[in-house]
Amino acid sequence: MAPADHVVTLLTRTGCHLCEEAETLLRALAAELGFAYREADVDAVPRLRAEYSDRVPVILVDGKEHGYWRVEEARFRRAVAR
Repeated sequence: MAPADHVVTLLTRTGCHLCEEAETLLRALAAELGFAYREADVDAVPRLRAEYSDRVPVILVDGKEHGYWRVEEARFRRAVAR
Protein backbone atom coordinates (compact mmCIF):
# COMPACT_ATOMS: atom_id res chain seq x y z
CA MET A 1 0.00 0.00 0.00
CA ALA A 2 1.19 3.49 -0.76
CA PRO A 3 1.02 6.09 2.03
CA ALA A 4 -1.97 7.75 0.32
CA ASP A 5 -3.92 4.52 0.81
CA HIS A 6 -3.59 4.67 4.62
CA VAL A 7 -5.73 6.36 7.24
CA VAL A 8 -3.91 7.43 10.39
CA THR A 9 -5.90 8.35 13.48
CA LEU A 10 -4.46 9.99 16.56
CA LEU A 11 -6.37 9.34 19.77
CA THR A 12 -5.77 12.39 21.89
CA ARG A 13 -7.09 14.40 24.83
CA THR A 14 -7.14 18.04 25.82
CA GLY A 15 -4.13 19.21 27.81
CA CYS A 16 -1.88 16.29 26.86
CA HIS A 17 1.60 17.52 25.91
CA LEU A 18 2.58 14.17 24.35
CA CYS A 19 -0.58 14.41 22.24
CA GLU A 20 0.45 17.86 21.02
CA GLU A 21 3.91 16.55 20.04
CA ALA A 22 2.40 13.57 18.20
CA GLU A 23 -0.12 15.82 16.43
CA THR A 24 2.60 18.18 15.19
CA LEU A 25 4.71 15.33 13.82
CA LEU A 26 1.82 13.38 12.28
CA ARG A 27 0.42 16.49 10.55
CA ALA A 28 3.85 17.15 9.03
CA LEU A 29 4.19 13.53 7.94
CA ALA A 30 0.68 13.55 6.45
CA ALA A 31 1.59 16.61 4.38
CA GLU A 32 4.82 14.96 3.25
CA LEU A 33 3.59 11.42 2.64
CA GLY A 34 -0.04 12.01 1.67
CA PHE A 35 -1.89 9.69 4.06
CA ALA A 36 -5.29 10.64 5.46
CA TYR A 37 -4.99 12.03 8.99
CA ARG A 38 -7.70 12.22 11.64
CA GLU A 39 -7.90 12.94 15.33
CA ALA A 40 -10.34 11.65 17.92
CA ASP A 41 -10.77 12.81 21.51
CA VAL A 42 -10.43 9.66 23.59
CA ASP A 43 -12.53 11.22 26.38
CA ALA A 44 -15.48 11.96 24.06
CA VAL A 45 -16.24 8.30 23.29
CA PRO A 46 -16.76 5.94 26.26
CA ARG A 47 -15.48 2.90 24.32
CA LEU A 48 -12.26 4.69 23.35
CA ARG A 49 -11.77 6.01 26.88
CA ALA A 50 -12.22 2.52 28.34
CA GLU A 51 -9.75 0.93 25.93
CA TYR A 52 -7.08 3.61 25.47
CA SER A 53 -7.31 6.16 28.29
CA ASP A 54 -4.08 5.20 30.06
CA ARG A 55 -2.00 5.16 26.84
CA VAL A 56 -2.77 8.43 25.03
CA PRO A 57 -1.71 9.52 22.57
CA VAL A 58 -2.43 6.37 20.59
CA ILE A 59 -1.62 6.09 16.90
CA LEU A 60 -3.88 3.91 14.75
CA VAL A 61 -2.93 2.97 11.20
CA ASP A 62 -5.91 1.76 9.21
CA GLY A 63 -7.83 1.23 12.44
CA LYS A 64 -5.17 -0.94 14.08
CA GLU A 65 -3.05 0.19 17.00
CA HIS A 66 0.42 1.11 15.80
CA GLY A 67 1.84 2.66 18.96
CA TYR A 68 1.26 4.94 21.90
CA TRP A 69 2.86 7.75 23.95
CA ARG A 70 5.41 8.71 21.28
CA VAL A 71 5.61 8.48 17.50
CA GLU A 72 8.60 6.38 16.54
CA GLU A 73 9.13 8.12 13.22
CA ALA A 74 11.26 5.51 11.44
CA ARG A 75 8.92 2.68 12.46
CA PHE A 76 5.88 4.78 11.52
CA ARG A 77 7.32 5.56 8.07
CA ARG A 78 7.89 1.85 7.46
CA ALA A 79 4.30 1.08 8.46
CA VAL A 80 2.77 3.57 6.03
CA ALA A 81 5.17 2.59 3.23
CA ARG A 82 3.58 -0.87 3.09
